[in-house]
Amino acid sequence: MKHLAGGKGGAVGRPVPRFRCQECHGALAVVGVADRLPPSGMHASAVIMGTIRMDNFYVVLSKKDRPKGLGIPPRPPTSASTHIEPNQRTRVIEDSYIMLPPSTASIYKTSSSEEDGAQLLPPSVNSSSSSLGNNSGFFSSATVLKRAFEIATSQTQVEQPLCLECMRVLSDKMDFEIEDINYDIKAYEACLQNLEQESYSILSETDFQNEKQKIDKEEKKLKADIEEAEKQYSEVISEMKNLETKSKQFEELEERYWQEFNSVQFLLTSHQEERNAISAKIEDYQTHLEMLKSTNVLNDAFNISQYGVFGTINNLRLGHTHVVEWDEINAAWGQAALLLHTMAQYYTPKFQYRIKIHAMGSYPRITDINNKTHKLFGPANVLFSTQYDEAMKWFLMCLQEFVDFAVSLDKENNVPPDELLKLPYKIDGDKVGGYRVVLGDFNTRENSTKALKNMLRDLNWVLFWFIGTTSFALPSGALHTQI
Repeated sequence: MKHLAGGKGGAVGRPVPRFRCQECHGALAVVGVADRLPPSGMHASAVIMGTIRMDNFYVVLSKKDRPKGLGIPPRPPTSASTHIEPNQRTRVIEDSYIMLPPSTASIYKTSSSEEDGAQLLPPSVNSSSSSLGNNSGFFSSATVLKRAFEIATSQTQVEQPLCLECMRVLSDKMDFEIEDINYDIKAYEACLQNLEQESYSILSETDFQNEKQKIDKEEKKLKADIEEAEKQYSEVISEMKNLETKSKQFEELEERYWQEFNSVQFLLTSHQEERNAISAKIEDYQTHLEMLKSTNVLNDAFNISQYGVFGTINNLRLGHTHVVEWDEINAAWGQAALLLHTMAQYYTPKFQYRIKIHAMGSYPRITDINNKTHKLFGPANVLFSTQYDEAMKWFLMCLQEFVDFAVSLDKENNVPPDELLKLPYKIDGDKVGGYRVVLGDFNTRENSTKALKNMLRDLNWVLFWFIGTTSFALPSGALHTQI
């Protein structure tokens, strides 16, 4: 609200009251007091009011100057809010109004001749003479309005002033509360009527005492039941506590059980994996063992074959031609001597190992039955080959004796005659398969080479027999395979 400025007399510097709606806090404009403003053009806000008629109790707001569609429904005064003397003239209040106490309202006059403005004047001020030029009339009117709003606030318990819209909302709310209260009043009245219509039988003193005794007994019984129930409740509470304790113990046991179960399961899984690994190793080793059992060890160690016109042992050619060096021939004789010595030594002393073979690498020697040692290695030539030729003869004799021992052993083991050991090439003195092995005595190198080739074939055949009789597995029909 704007403050008043300018003016004359006591109006200068006086604050103008500001009126705002206490609900929405909107400014309220004063209507009908603008002509009382000083010439300097002061303005103020006040309550929307129409033409005012004043008696001893009301400041009435006329319908004429109210905005259309925003009116407040009139409320008739109640006995609690107004009091009219018998000799006092009453009027019907059809407009909006502000109710004032008699002590306050009696000091104001009303001017019913004015229909276009609103005036609230003290009795000492004439409305026609003070409406122009005297600013105190405006302040008096504003002060009266302010005081009226304070009184209305104290009487209605609602903060005043209110704008028309807020007043309408408040009015609707109060109407709804009044309807609700009226509904409750009707319900209470109906209940009272029903109670008044009911008939009551008054008990005698004896009957009253009997009923009282019954009630006392029932009360004692109920108290006893309550005590029993409380006792049972205490027992149940105690049992529940015990059960909760046991439940916690069971939970701890269950947790410990699952921990141990997981540990055992982990160990079991580890053992199973270890067992599976060991089983796999055992199976692998078993397969390897079977393979080793079926492996011809001596045949792998002494591989006898042929290379052209030469017989070979471990890829070493054994022959007396000019294309083969003596180092190779000596190494071949060393392998052959080692093979025959191994087989003969295996059956000693059952085999009468009279002719001794000394396997000494590339320098083998043979001791005959007269304990004379002969060199089974070269170099040797046609003129100087006597010792070398004797050593080859004794080697053939030792091989023949081992073959005879093998035949006798097969007969002891009841081997059928057609399965007895038979050499593919017959050994007769220094001949093998009809060829002589010696270098001298007018023998040719080619015949000696063929004789040595046949000797290696016979030695390979004896090797197959040895493996078969000493539980070494051989390929099917190996004994019938020739080089």
